[in-house]
Amino acid sequence: MAVTEPAPAVPPAAQAHQRDRRAGEGGAIEGILRRQSLRESAARTYARSLPIVPVRARGLTIEGADGRRYLDCLSGAGTLALGHNHPVVLEAIKKVLDSGAPLHVLDLATPVKDAFTTELFATLPAALARDARIQFCGPAGTDAVEAALKLVRTATGRRGLLSFTGAYHGMTAGALDASGGATDVRVTRLPYPQNYRCPFGVGGERGAELSARWTENLLDDPKSGVPTPAAMILEPVQGEGGVIPAPDVWLRRMREITAARSIPLIADEVQTGVGRTGAFWAVEHSGIVPDVMVLSKAIGGSLPLAVIVYRSELDAWEPGAHAGTFRGNQLAMAAGAATLAYVRENRLADRAATLGARMLGRLQGLAAAHPCIGDVRGRGLMIGVELVDPDSEEPGDLGAAVPPADPALATAVQRECLDRGLIVELGGRHSGVVRLLPPLTLTDEQAEAVLDRFADALAAAERVHRPAPHARGTRLGNDTGPIGPSH
Repeated sequence: MAVTEPAPAVPPAAQAHQRDRRAGEGGAIEGILRRQSLRESAARTYARSLPIVPVRARGLTIEGADGRRYLDCLSGAGTLALGHNHPVVLEAIKKVLDSGAPLHVLDLATPVKDAFTTELFATLPAALARDARIQFCGPAGTDAVEAALKLVRTATGRRGLLSFTGAYHGMTAGALDASGGATDVRVTRLPYPQNYRCPFGVGGERGAELSARWTENLLDDPKSGVPTPAAMILEPVQGEGGVIPAPDVWLRRMREITAARSIPLIADEVQTGVGRTGAFWAVEHSGIVPDVMVLSKAIGGSLPLAVIVYRSELDAWEPGAHAGTFRGNQLAMAAGAATLAYVRENRLADRAATLGARMLGRLQGLAAAHPCIGDVRGRGLMIGVELVDPDSEEPGDLGAAVPPADPALATAVQRECLDRGLIVELGGRHSGVVRLLPPLTLTDEQAEAVLDRFADALAAAERVHRPAPHARGTRLGNDTGPIGPSH
């Protein structure tokens, strides 16, 4: 299979027109980008670092208006489990359109909605699915987070929340309050365990144990100033926080601690769900069953859809207590059901686990030749490469134990990646983590191309960023060999 999928077929009669038009496309593209800059808000994000104008896409590939093709390892920030315009998604959408079914139904029952809910429940942890309720929310993940917080507050009669450093749960008021960048809010922050920048300076199992002890002591200390909260909310893998997987043993401790104190546990699986981490839902790695799961992104098959699924005993809402005009997105439900079924039937979560482990191994081999790579981490096809300044005289986290992050180098790497036809995202505490979120349909050949382009971009960025680069090699294949056969 080709590294980049062919663009959707263009009728022959239109091909001559396209050729004639391309001569003036350069100016047209600049005009589009200029008008976007003038008309859109200063809050725009991806458009600043990715000055491209997509016009076609399929699978891993985006084609810009200038005819250039890019390998898309952003995937709609993890939304596109099957990549762009997968045939099963397009067929599901077309089937609804051709049927004459209503596209907007508020929260009325429809065959499309019933099929989506049935497929979703078939993928959930069995202990939750047996006794679950589902609430369709507004179209974005942050809307589902808001619904989850409102639900637990209604059910428990309590107000406070437990959240974690580095968290990201969305940009609306309540979701932002629970995220790591919030200020002046009544959310108790707990230390999220991590190896590379462990808040206790020890990492590993010991660091996770100290994090759990901190949580337990805070809740049981009558003088902690933290009353019993309405819920704890966490990400099984922190995404925007820098691609930090929670240790399985720590997640089990969080479940034990919350269950023993009748504190609902909310798992935010907006980005980690639908096979992304190598299990259908990331909580399955640890075996825990949360009280509430927050789901969005990939469950809509590339279209806007967000839900919460929760234990029935929490369903204390009165009719109309939580509503939204766009809860009944029929096209998203059809696309989502098709995506969920395809991932399940084709065991794409297993594929993500296998290929993701190989990619992590290749990147760790690259790190051995580049001291600017401080850490390589991830789970499945949710991968992060933290870039640091190993020569800095400024202390990093925990003094000189860990070098400081190098966001300027990360930005340079992202720019060099784009020049080589590779789209990546940045994240982490200081925007120093290059993130890879390829679709679950990624082939071995495509994975190798992604890693080779990343290695070349890193070497080029180092040459510009540091006059005396440390790297001894630029291609991942030097130390670790080929990706390996497809399974």
